[in-house]
Amino acid sequence: MTKKKEQLIKVTLKRSGIGCPQRQRKTLLGLGLRKLNSSSILKDTPSIRGMIEKVKHLVVAESV
Repeated sequence: MTKKKEQLIKVTLKRSGIGCPQRQRKTLLGLGLRKLNSSSILKDTPSIRGMIEKVKHLVVAESV
């Protein structure tokens, strides 16, 4: 049996969530982003992709 390599996404906060709706700020916290230029490495799942899509104007996402 061979293991499939897990796909990962690196998400970096590039713009502040100040002034954004609370729902978007909670999405940033759900992604593990608190301060500017902070990064999180997350599994590439449809739910994570949806969260990134909701705050795409604040973050930069790249595959690892």
